[in-house]
Amino acid sequence: MKHNEQEMEFLKEELYQMWKMVISQLEKVKQSFLKNDVNLAAEVIAVEKSVNAFELKMDKSCEGYIALYTPVAIDLRLILSIMKISVTLERIGDYANGIARHVKHGECSHFNDTVVEMLDVEPMFDALLSMMTDSYVAFNSESSANTQKILAKDKEVNEIYRQSIKKLTEYAKQNQEDTHCVMMILLLIRNMERIGDHCKNIVEEIVFYLDAKVLKHKGKTD
Repeated sequence: MKHNEQEMEFLKEELYQMWKMVISQLEKVKQSFLKNDVNLAAEVIAVEKSVNAFELKMDKSCEGYIALYTPVAIDLRLILSIMKISVTLERIGDYANGIARHVKHGECSHFNDTVVEMLDVEPMFDALLSMMTDSYVAFNSESSANTQKILAKDKEVNEIYRQSIKKLTEYAKQNQEDTHCVMMILLLIRNMERIGDHCKNIVEEIVFYLDAKVLKHKGKTD
C-alpha cells in the first residue's frame, strides 16, 4: 500500500472513531432525557471536549493531506467529504451537549415526563439515531444504495417537530405556569430537528463522494 493510501485509511479510521463517539453521545442524551438521568447527562457534557478535539485534529490532518498529495477525482471528493462530515459531527455533538445541559440543570425536570407523553420525543430520537448509524454504514461500506431511505427519516423528524409546535402551543395556552418550560422544550425539539438536518448533510456528502452527485439544495425553489 502506498504512503498516501495509508494516510487516507488513517483519516477514515479517525472519522469512524469520531462518528461512533457522536452516536454514543446521542444514545446517552436520549436516555438521560427520557429518564431524567443527571449522571448520564454529565457524561455527555464531559465527552464534548473530546468531540471538539477530534474535529480540530481531522481538519488539520485533512489540510495536510491535501497539501502533501494534491488529490484529484474520487480521492479529492473523499478528503473533502471527510472534512465536511467531521465538522457536521462536531455540530451534532454540540446539540447533544445542549440537551444534556438542559437535563443536568433540572429546572424543567418535572415537565419532562409530560413532554415524553405529549410529544413523540422517543421516536424522534430513534429516527435520528437511525440516520446516524445508517449513514455510518453507508460511508464505511462505500454504498449509497440506502441514502434515500436515510433521507426519508429526516422527513419523519421534521413532521414530529411541526406537530410538537402545535401541541406545545395548545398546552401553553392552558398551562401558563409552565410557559418557561414549554419554551425550553421547544428549543430542545428544534435542536433535535437541526440534528436531522445535519444528518441529511452527511448523507449528501456520502453521495457526493461515491457518486459525484450534488444533492444540496436539490428540489428547492425560491
